[in-house]
Parts: sequence; structure tokens; C-alpha cells
Amino acid sequence: MLHTIMGAERAMPWLALALGCGYLIGSIPFGIIIARLLGLGDLRRIGSGNIGATNVLRTGNKAAAFATMIFDALKGALPVLLFLNWGDLAAQAAGLGAIIGHCFPVWLRFRGGKGMATYIGIMLGLSPIVGVLVCATWLVAAALTRMSSAAALVASALGPLWMIITGHLEGSLLAIVLGGLVWARHHANIARILRGEEPRIGSKPRD
Repeated sequence: MLHTIMGAERAMPWLALALGCGYLIGSIPFGIIIARLLGLGDLRRIGSGNIGATNVLRTGNKAAAFATMIFDALKGALPVLLFLNWGDLAAQAAGLGAIIGHCFPVWLRFRGGKGMATYIGIMLGLSPIVGVLVCATWLVAAALTRMSSAAALVASALGPLWMIITGHLEGSLLAIVLGGLVWARHHANIARILRGEEPRIGSKPRD
């Protein structure tokens, strides 16, 4: 028992480092950077004001939206892969830091994105097969509903199930936590879905 406690105490600084590095990488606002580089304006003043790929798509530039999605996913996968050799807990801490950084970036006064692309990147880093299943779930849900938010809710809700089914039990708890954060960040979308007012993919939001 004492040995376990001492081992946990020695691991804490490394987990904190992984969490911090993940946060710094996750907090890079690629949507804003890409929009500015391509002369699309300040993303926070466009559409919903969100910094993610869905709002970039509202500028009409599909390439910019795709690039934002890829980079937002990479900033979830990269910290996980960087710390994977340190063990599953370090990798998970890095992933948790990444999505917190994306959703609450210090550079933007903690007003960031909703986390779905970064969530997918984290899942891909922890388990490629789970990441692919989450991506497939998002695509199917998006095709059926034509709503990016609904697809994100379904995909993030099923992430823990895909972890369990594929035998990655060590990542299922993290998937639940990350999924809960994605749902929390979509609270306004959930309310609009229930009212039948949620914009479809590619349309302009009502707020």
C-alpha cells in the first residue's frame, strides 16, 4: 500500500507536466489563425463566433474549414502520442489537457471551441480503431441529421462504448469525461435541437 502511494506521488509531477503540455498545444486557436491567414476576417465575429471548423465553414471556404478540422484534431492527437511512452495515464492526462486548452484557451480569455475535432484526435492517439469508429459515427450521424452538433453529441456519447467494445478499458473513463465536456460545451445547441431551431451544416446560425 505504501509503495503504491509513493509511486503515485512520484508520478504526479509527470502527469501535471503532461496535462500542462497538452493544454498549451490544445489552446492554439488554429481556426482563428487560418481564417486570418486566408483573409477571412476575425472568426469570432463571423457566424456563431466559435473558433472551430463548423464556423469556419460558414465563411464559405471549405478548404479553410477542412484545414481547421485537421489541425484541431492534430492538437488532440499530438500530446497523446508525445506522452504515450510515459504510460497510459500520462497520455490520457495530455489528452485531457488538450481538450481543456481547446475549449478554454487562456489566449482568448477562456472562450474557445466545443472540442469535437480535438476529441477525435485524442481518441485516434489513444486507439486508432476507436478514433476511426468515432469518426465513422460522426459521419453517419451528420449524414442523417445534417447537424454538426447532433453528430458531435452522438459520436462523443458512443466513444466510451467503442473503447469498451474494443478492449481499451483503460481509456473508457477518460472518454466519458471528454464526452461530458463536449456535451456541456454544446448546451446551447442541445436547447436549439429540442426546439427544432438548430442550423443545418453549411447554413447560417441564428445567434
